Amino acid sequence: MSTQPDGPGVVPTPDGPLVETPADHPGEADGLGRLWTPHRMVYIGGQDKPGDASASQCPFCRVQGGSDEDGLIVARGRTVFAILNLYPYNAGHLMLCPYRHVSDYTELTVDEAAELAAMTRTAIEALRAVYAPQGFNLGTNLGEAGGAGIAAHLHQHVVPRWSGDANFLPIVARTKAVPELLADTRARLAAAWGAPSQPSDGGEDAS
Repeated sequence: MSTQPDGPGVVPTPDGPLVETPADHPGEADGLGRLWTPHRMVYIGGQDKPGDASASQCPFCRVQGGSDEDGLIVARGRTVFAILNLYPYNAGHLMLCPYRHVSDYTELTVDEAAELAAMTRTAIEALRAVYAPQGFNLGTNLGEAGGAGIAAHLHQHVVPRWSGDANFLPIVARTKAVPELLADTRARLAAAWGAPSQPSDGGEDAS
């Protein structure tokens, strides 16, 4: 039987390792929990980011030629497609992108802008059917100074939200726990995409 030292900051565990407690370290408790996500350091360090602004380096352009499953593409329209964010802020975090490699909203054609708006509505309907969120964050970051991670290819975020999931800080800070594998999320949303929504009471014309 192994023995472990006792004392402040030492917690015996069944497998033997010692677990440090806050008593061992400086700092004042602020009542907030901490979720450490070291896996995100690969993205912060540059992995999966395009080397330059060209279409050949663009992940949104690259995934178009592969399978929906491999590229995490949820739906394809005529000029716009819906894809899961590889680094989601919440389960179901979608991005809507034109197929064309354009960086600014003003570069969209009339047809692209119209389909982007229509696909936004469909995305909200699919997310509501699958996850029943209580709200959404919709947004497009234009340019690196505007917060765009991949500024060369326009993309609009559709992020489902729930009361109590967090405030807006995790979206800005880019740290969030996600309870579902992306492949499962893609399959569920793809199945729900474009499905007829249930009419609300009194929503149909009785005449």
